[in-house]
Amino acid sequence: MKCNVGTTDRIIRFFVGIIILFIGLYYGSWWGLIGLLPIISAALRFCPAYVPFGISTCREKDMG
Repeated sequence: MKCNVGTTDRIIRFFVGIIILFIGLYYGSWWGLIGLLPIISAALRFCPAYVPFGISTCREKDMG
């Protein structure tokens, strides 16, 4: 997998994922598990949704 998620994008994804998880916990809903998706994509530095559109927020030196 080629890096297509940059540093700023990773930070935003991580915090949005945490917020979604906590909202799910607060309301006692399984929908909160959707928060794992942005957290996993931030950890892997890869977003499959970016591939068909050729999007990359990763700088050239970060790719690898």
